[in-house]
Amino acid sequence: MATQAAAASFNGNLKKAVAGIKRINLDGLRWRVFDAKGQVLGRLASQISTVLQAKDKPTYCPNRDDGDICIVLNAKDIGITGRKLTDKYVGHLKERSLKDQMAKDPTEVIRKAVWRMLPTNNLRDDRDRKLRIFEGNEHPFGDKPLEPFVMPPRTVREMRPRARRALIRAQKKAELAENGGTEVKKGKKRTPSQVTA
Repeated sequence: MATQAAAASFNGNLKKAVAGIKRINLDGLRWRVFDAKGQVLGRLASQISTVLQAKDKPTYCPNRDDGDICIVLNAKDIGITGRKLTDKYVGHLKERSLKDQMAKDPTEVIRKAVWRMLPTNNLRDDRDRKLRIFEGNEHPFGDKPLEPFVMPPRTVREMRPRARRALIRAQKKAELAENGGTEVKKGKKRTPSQVTA
């Protein structure tokens, strides 16, 4: 009854959303929910592939499919860094740019990113079956015990070392210009006899 109520409130393609669920053994699996809004595509896909492979569990074994079911919401609001929207192409031919694919079907962009991060073996199809991606924040699995996935904090360097040194040099140069341009150079002092020799 609860499944029908959750399915009734879902406006998308219900047949596509629940396809293949009966083939999955749901005993002991968790339902993890990923919110793709504002997340970087590659970082999100790597976290999803980790959960699908059960690498986040202490019982991880590469030849068993113990991964949890992943539900990805707000696929249309995924973040793309750099110039990938115009320079990256979907597929092996230059037929459709990433921008065009995002306009046509943003769920396929995330699916392919995760698919290519999974190891190529017999478990790949079963793991892909556990991935459910939706454009908006509506889904037909409201009756399941959903757990929101918290993305790990991103460690970002403030600045690359070479750029930091250049910035420090520029700041020192600006300070010297303010102080009247008197600069004291470090190093050995040379006597006039050393210079002529």
